[in-house]
Amino acid sequence: MVKSTTIDGKLTCDWYSAGLKKSADFREEYKSRLNVVKSSQMPYERSPNGLVQHIIHENMNTKECCMEIHKLFVPAGKASGKSRQLAETVIFVLEGSGHDLHWDVQFDCQDEFIWEWEKEPKKLEWTRGDFIYVPPYSITQHFATGKEEAQLVVMTNRILKDMGFDWFEQVENAEGF
Repeated sequence: MVKSTTIDGKLTCDWYSAGLKKSADFREEYKSRLNVVKSSQMPYERSPNGLVQHIIHENMNTKECCMEIHKLFVPAGKASGKSRQLAETVIFVLEGSGHDLHWDVQFDCQDEFIWEWEKEPKKLEWTRGDFIYVPPYSITQHFATGKEEAQLVVMTNRILKDMGFDWFEQVENAEGF
């Protein structure tokens, strides 16, 4: 005998069906998104971290749904702001030379997260063509120490934001911002 489940008097919803429709609508809308982003479509922003040019951003209607990519301009002899985010970051040095300061995080999770950052930062030297890795939730600041402006292509995974971990903080603004 097959037992029948009744829902009389029970709370009901249409979340599964709505999810199917939302997915179908997304797939249709996705077809109209950009495959190629022209440099003229990459906006500049005077941000608390310094001047950035957004290459890929969730607000740019591209087919890329996982990464945020921007170019950070650090004037010669100056520093970016100081920031941290939960996602790890990778950086390609397009132009210039300098160094980063990284305050890596130490954490413990008992009843709640306990975050502590190193008292003394790690100093990492870089120059044109180098790759920089920033561990998750490290405090980071970039310094252009050469004679020319540094241009850093900064890439961060945005998936953690969608998972409820949109932990992105400006610890200190860049000079003039």
